[in-house]
Amino acid sequence: MSNAPIPLDDAFGPDPYPMYRRLRESGAVHRVAGPDGRPAWLVTGYQDARSALADPRLSLDRRNAAPGGYTGLSLPPALDANLLNMDGADHARLRRLVAPAFAAARMEALRQRVRDTADRLLDALDPLEGPVDLLEDYAAPLALTLLCDILGVDPAQSERFRGWTTTVLDPSPAARARLGEALTGIVTSLTGQILARRAAPGADLLSELVAAHDGEDRLSSDELLSLAFLLLFAGFENTISTIAVALATALDDPATARRLREHPDTTGAFVEEVLRFDGPVELAIRRFPTEDVEIGGVRIPAGETVLLALGSAHRDPRAFTRPDDLAPDRDGPGHLGFGHGPHYCLGAALARLETVTAVSAVLERFPQAALAEPREQLRPRPSVRTRGLSRLPVRLRPGSPDRPCASAEEAAQ
Repeated sequence: MSNAPIPLDDAFGPDPYPMYRRLRESGAVHRVAGPDGRPAWLVTGYQDARSALADPRLSLDRRNAAPGGYTGLSLPPALDANLLNMDGADHARLRRLVAPAFAAARMEALRQRVRDTADRLLDALDPLEGPVDLLEDYAAPLALTLLCDILGVDPAQSERFRGWTTTVLDPSPAARARLGEALTGIVTSLTGQILARRAAPGADLLSELVAAHDGEDRLSSDELLSLAFLLLFAGFENTISTIAVALATALDDPATARRLREHPDTTGAFVEEVLRFDGPVELAIRRFPTEDVEIGGVRIPAGETVLLALGSAHRDPRAFTRPDDLAPDRDGPGHLGFGHGPHYCLGAALARLETVTAVSAVLERFPQAALAEPREQLRPRPSVRTRGLSRLPVRLRPGSPDRPCASAEEAAQ
């Protein structure tokens, strides 16, 4: 383990996996400097990360943080009372109130709505016009439309929400200068949506959350606002990234795309492997030990920040055979893309449903679709904690019976 803190910056680059490999080979836990320069501990191995995700001694509550360490993004109080900043009884209470809205059976009932939305978006694309951006024209509006529809958020606000959350995730100085404006916009807009649901409840998730209770126990105003923010923030940004990377991965390999078209029942396993191989969550939410803990043979004092490098854990050869290969039929432990333990992602079933449906719909509709640029040239958006493509140019080139490709020259256009 090096004594000099490793900066979590451009040194990791568009392809952080060689850096993660070097870190794992030199030690299980490393001293790093967060994006703001403050210190933290980075955990790189799969088993250590998995155990840490479920360790009750590793708190998500900032009140357990020691002074001077990296604590992640600072949110206003109205957005900070969410599940990613709570532990123990407080977390269990809030999760119990909202979990029924995310039950797997309920999400499954949305399957046709998801497919109809995907088909409608694909209908609007012109396959003969040239490359289309399946991130901006498909993945993003699919996730945004569905989540706003389920939550009951005004669809006219969806693009504004995406702009605000993109600013929140972007570590660049220009984005940091706009952070206050973005957070104010989120608070103002969500507050208005919640007040509207209190006055006139509808058949939507936000109305259910307004009314959510366990006996006499209800969500407080800050808890409700924070939860709505978390659902939007995590719900569509990570799903957009997963859909885009899954499509890029499938379209980059004609054999993979053909196999998924011919055997659509394997698409679920393919998506799970993509979440391991190149998932959207690179670093799990920061944690603070409530007492001195030992991880990977390293003693970490109480209160110091612990970051779990899921991107590294998912390439750990001690957990996965040939970890740098995409192998949807692999055996072994499950990925940690949706977390593990009491903070396991509430929206996992919905994210899986959307991604599997989105991939299947494209491959079925456009069997000749291919990336318009080499996969290695598709750059990720700037972010330290999450990974996602900034664009996804694709030539759809459908070989449909009513208009087959007339020539090799047309197919290449």
